Amino acid sequence: MAFPEPKPRAPELPRTRLKTLDCGQGAVRAVRFNGERRQGRSGSSFRPPRSAAPQPLGGHGYEVLDAAGSFDNSNLCSGGGDKAVVLWDVASGQVVRKFRGHAGKVNTVQFNEEGTVILSGSIDSSIRCWDCRSRKPEPVQTLDEARDGISSVKVSDHEVLAGSVDGRVRRYDLRMGQLFSDYVGSPITCTCFSRDGQCTLVSSLDSTLRLLDKDTGELLGEYTGHKNQQYKLDCCLSERDTHVVSCSEDGKVYFWDLVEGALALALPVGPSVVQSLAYHPTEPCLLTATGGSIQCWREEAYEAEGGTG
Repeated sequence: MAFPEPKPRAPELPRTRLKTLDCGQGAVRAVRFNGERRQGRSGSSFRPPRSAAPQPLGGHGYEVLDAAGSFDNSNLCSGGGDKAVVLWDVASGQVVRKFRGHAGKVNTVQFNEEGTVILSGSIDSSIRCWDCRSRKPEPVQTLDEARDGISSVKVSDHEVLAGSVDGRVRRYDLRMGQLFSDYVGSPITCTCFSRDGQCTLVSSLDSTLRLLDKDTGELLGEYTGHKNQQYKLDCCLSERDTHVVSCSEDGKVYFWDLVEGALALALPVGPSVVQSLAYHPTEPCLLTATGGSIQCWREEAYEAEGGTG
């Protein structure tokens, strides 16, 4: 006798505040999960970017605008208003390398999947690729097709996705040596791949998020209701690609149903702009940053280890 397949569990949204970290160092510009992706421990397995840690690290002469960790959590990279890209050793907290070459502040940084190359995007309209193992001061490659500042860079195993203030999202296929460009029409603040790698999500200063087919550029959906008119804000998709998630200038994080486009949740975070967010890759766990604090959110049914939050 064949039993019917169990119905898939309905997606849960992180709406309960689990933890708050007050950093006490001014506005937090970027919050990210670390490289460890342990099942069942996401509530305690995140670390704030080093730029927002209680004991700040030196290395930048101006504010740090973005930070990212390597896949094995052994290194961090950061970029800031001093036009520099800094590679950090996590264990010692020391600067390993400092890369200079951008003509303007560095808005965004990312490691490649192997953690051997740092990609940095700047207001100088370029993406520069820095070899972490080389002692040469110049980048190994420069991507300068944009006509205005680079606001967002994301990296997959063979692709680079970049958003620019010129209103275009560009995808570089490194295997094929090809460039694909889609015009949105409004300055782009953030762009990212969907979890399944089939789509790209683009946020822009017209307070609209757009879901595009990665290969054809076809517009698959639009999501509105939040406010994004002045700031560079993060957006992403949930861990199962069921919801679109975005920061907002009104102090909330917005969730939309990916397929229907309907607003599912407006999560109140704080009184000021929600500058940054990060979604756990496998669980309904969300990190947010507003003002000088970081918040960790979980679904209502979640119970922290030890039975307390």
